[in-house]
Amino acid sequence: MNFESPFTAPGRFWRGNLHTHSNLSDGALPPEEVCRRYAAEGYDFIALTDHFVGVYGYPVADTVPFRSNAFTTILGAELHSGAMANGELWHILAVGLPPDFAAPDSPHFRPVAGQETGAEIAARAVAAGAFVAIAHPAWSGLTLADARGIEAAHAVEIYNHGCATGCDRGDGFGIADLLLSEGRRLSLVATDDAHFTEPDHFGGWVMVKAEANDPEALLAALKAGRFYSTQGPEIRGIEVTPTTVEVECSAAVSVIVQGRGTAAVAQHGASMTRASIRRDRFAASPWLRVTVIDAGGKRAWSNPIWP
Repeated sequence: MNFESPFTAPGRFWRGNLHTHSNLSDGALPPEEVCRRYAAEGYDFIALTDHFVGVYGYPVADTVPFRSNAFTTILGAELHSGAMANGELWHILAVGLPPDFAAPDSPHFRPVAGQETGAEIAARAVAAGAFVAIAHPAWSGLTLADARGIEAAHAVEIYNHGCATGCDRGDGFGIADLLLSEGRRLSLVATDDAHFTEPDHFGGWVMVKAEANDPEALLAALKAGRFYSTQGPEIRGIEVTPTTVEVECSAAVSVIVQGRGTAAVAQHGASMTRASIRRDRFAASPWLRVTVIDAGGKRAWSNPIWP
């Protein structure tokens, strides 16, 4: 999977949340109110991804009526089928599902003998046109072997605001970086996983570069990796030269480049909007990624780059 730079692609950036719940499953608010709140907070789009299990009637929420000239939605769901190594049910984010996506045999939040595996339902979602991410690895107690098995995934959820708020397990970089170092070409998404039952909303999102705020254009950009993830800071440009990584961003106190293993170099300063980091430390790393941190501790994360 070859990703395209969002910083040189045509179009503009659109702000979106890819992981959201309503009272069609275990969220507190009806779909219309969830969409209203995200639009009121300045989001350009969301994917309402209710839990796709039998106890809730296997919902793929119809959010089409809540679209407007300034706000759109992508249909999706959080899929559940098969057991992870810890014996618990898989959670797999699928954005861009058809409304008639066939339900698995997942009557509740416990694995059932003979049901599809996580790998199988992820592959079926991708075949149906969805952008698929491995959800909240730390919250799920995911092992590296578990994650390796989801071969169809486009992305790993590297920040989940609900998991950070509710149990301090919002980080997915441990799994993501190991998969990258094994050669997997994956993108990295930050999400809310909002249920509106605690302060789990408006805390992590993606900035997607597309020529229109249109579900099909946004979905194509997600699959192509034309986005970055953030809690607030902006990444305005990344250029990899033969000797340096050049970063442009909103005001930051730290810009960090990470790579395989222990490869990482940080540049610190006051109100930095540019950073130039030498690549010497990354000679053995096939991939790089960038983190930008502002004075309030909020972060933005690039997708991996394979120079």
